[in-house]
Amino acid sequence: MKKISVIALVGVGLLLASCDKGKTAETAATAQEQTVAESKGETLAVDTVGSVVNWKAFHKGGMAPRWGTLTVKSGDISVDAGQVSAGNFVIDMNSIKVDPASVTEKDKKPADLEAHLKNPDFFDVAKNPTSDFKITSVTDLKEAPKDAVAGANKTVSGNLTLSGKTMNVTFPAKVEVAENSAAIQAKFTVNRADWGLKFGTSEADPAEWMISKDIEIAIDVKAKK
Repeated sequence: MKKISVIALVGVGLLLASCDKGKTAETAATAQEQTVAESKGETLAVDTVGSVVNWKAFHKGGMAPRWGTLTVKSGDISVDAGQVSAGNFVIDMNSIKVDPASVTEKDKKPADLEAHLKNPDFFDVAKNPTSDFKITSVTDLKEAPKDAVAGANKTVSGNLTLSGKTMNVTFPAKVEVAENSAAIQAKFTVNRADWGLKFGTSEADPAEWMISKDIEIAIDVKAKK
């Protein structure tokens, strides 16, 4: 009976994975760490109060989604000739929050999930209290993918550091530059295993394997003089 139930669970996992119902943002292209863009022109400080990073994770097939926020601790955006030339954003991993609305099971609490995300199974914030994103290039976007953030007009590439590992990611973004201000908005999906975050990804344990490797990230960063 146990063998049959395990096989059935794996089969359900395969079916749900193929549906990909939970994914609402395009997967970012991932590569090895690249050279960071040189800061040119005027440097604007990130508005840490008005900026936020939203995240979403789920089980395969979109089951039991969880979502929440992270705080942008510091950063800056460089603007040269009316275009964003560079940028650097530091994220406070200790600020990770789980939206209570995403935890509907009576036996689970948002605070418990927050604690788990902070421990060595995931982000190990005691060892890696911050993550960061450093822009490597910003280019014109000819046609935005259907799941890109509304108004996407640029392709942004940057080095994303999570849990001490750095990978380059590329995604469509809405980049706006005005007098004495700039803003970057984007949403994209990454495979957390690329950064060594492999808890719940072992196919040897069907119960853990049901946890998706995908993490959706939505950034809304504002900077001003």
